Amino acid sequence: MKYRIERSDDGAWTIADVWKRGTAILQDGLLNKGSAFTVAERQLFELDGMLPHQHTDRETQVQRAYEHIQAKGSNPLEKYVGMAALQDRNETLFFQVLSEHVEEMVPIVYTPTVGEAAVRFSHLFRRGRGLWITPDHRGRIFDVLGHGRNEEMRLIVVTDNERILGLGDQGAGGMVIPIGKLALYTLGAGIHPAHVLPISLDVGTDNEALLTDPLYVGWPHRRLRGEEYDSLVDEFVTAVTRRFPGALLQWEDFKKANAFRLLDRYRTTLPSFNDDIQGTAAVVVAGLHAACRGLGVKLEDQRFLLVGAGAAGVGIARHLRHDLEAAGLSATAVLRAVALTDSHGLVVDTRADLEDYKRPLAWPHELSKQNGLDGGAEPLATIVDRYRPTVLIGTTGQPGIFDEAVISTMMRHADRPVVMALSNPTSKCEADPREVVEWTAGAAVIATGSPFEPVEHGGRLIPVSQCNNVYVFPGVGLGAMLCGASVVTDAMFAAAARTLAELVSEQDLRAGRLFPPIEQLRPISRRIAAAVAREGCAVGQAMSADEIDRALDHEIWNLDYPRLMPV
Repeated sequence: MKYRIERSDDGAWTIADVWKRGTAILQDGLLNKGSAFTVAERQLFELDGMLPHQHTDRETQVQRAYEHIQAKGSNPLEKYVGMAALQDRNETLFFQVLSEHVEEMVPIVYTPTVGEAAVRFSHLFRRGRGLWITPDHRGRIFDVLGHGRNEEMRLIVVTDNERILGLGDQGAGGMVIPIGKLALYTLGAGIHPAHVLPISLDVGTDNEALLTDPLYVGWPHRRLRGEEYDSLVDEFVTAVTRRFPGALLQWEDFKKANAFRLLDRYRTTLPSFNDDIQGTAAVVVAGLHAACRGLGVKLEDQRFLLVGAGAAGVGIARHLRHDLEAAGLSATAVLRAVALTDSHGLVVDTRADLEDYKRPLAWPHELSKQNGLDGGAEPLATIVDRYRPTVLIGTTGQPGIFDEAVISTMMRHADRPVVMALSNPTSKCEADPREVVEWTAGAAVIATGSPFEPVEHGGRLIPVSQCNNVYVFPGVGLGAMLCGASVVTDAMFAAAARTLAELVSEQDLRAGRLFPPIEQLRPISRRIAAAVAREGCAVGQAMSADEIDRALDHEIWNLDYPRLMPV
């Protein structure tokens, strides 16, 4: 029997038709309340004598659980394991701890710690969460999707594990990414955990270390490619639309060519988006709008050099071009304003090796010549010197590529350069913020993908803004679900970026911060969800502002324990 989650007439979240009793209740993380079970609940669900006498309130439970995590010491991975165990044991308490220690715990349950958890997944594995779908399930994926804990799944995050953060192919270990993303959906947007489903399309791995590891838990074969891969994904999408009609699907950490191809193929088949492409772009562009406000300059007057032309880099370039066009720039001016490089140098249209998804963003060869570049593999510092960008954005996964030569060259052409070193985890960051501050004498506005401590310089602390997708995707997902959108449009992400930029206070801007405090994630996500829902009325149901507000009140889980209703 599956769970049925509903809102009672008095507004309380309720899990109906609970048939489990005694030990089975305590071993179910969705139902378990630990020492918070009341006397009446203990009698009703045959828990009498199975728990200590004292009934514990929320504040005390959170304090006790947080002490357990702190006892793990300074090792982030140990804290990750502790939080994962808490999530398995008592899901509501997990989110209560997370919500009361957002700034500290988000880097533990997601990036950067989740990267190490992915690498060591098979050696840390204790308990399954979500679903793994392999080629052995071909022909019965629809049935496998029915093995989740709830028949009403509204939100799915799926990965094929090939490009986990900046770490590459992690095989079955990539499952930590959907799990982490969905935890942040609940934390930020209040989507009840009974309605979310993490999925790994475990189509094998080309990671030799995993294939030769006797403890590897994944499908132990070379990665599926070509027609066999496409047909498996197609069966998966068809099964999702049949099993969970109307569910929102988020593609996560697919290799760049597959990421664009699958997004384009299925975005009108079911409401879906790719966070690496669209979510990253929205949060970066929001940060750029905030940076321009703080510096007193216009976005349309900047020159943007994007180093890395994968899913994230191309997504950012697309969104940037859209905003520059909206600001009134001509097509020629927009083209000049955004330049991309990849591992072969400047992305120009005469290159024989150019992938299809990069071609619309490639510079004409004549434009590169006008900037003193031949479109070959010039050093990055040379490209910076010739192009003179005011904004430098890195999505390469190459630590230290923004070296002193690059940053110092940029400083010769920009009084207050904006440097965004976005690759995750921390070990893959394109630059150490401390060095960027030193090389620019504290003039640079800095953002990174992973969290960094502020840098002391000249008697002041210079903040390092974390350009974290968590600011955007929970609100986008909630807003799209709220209006019943059949398509998650680029306009929704544009609305999310505008809203996020507007939420950065003048005080934060004066301090050099590009995003609101992460502790405000709940109200931020709500504001973004409302903006996305308004935009989504074009592809969903029409809703007034009051209707959107009431719907948000109804949809957002308050992280209280649910009322359990027995069969």
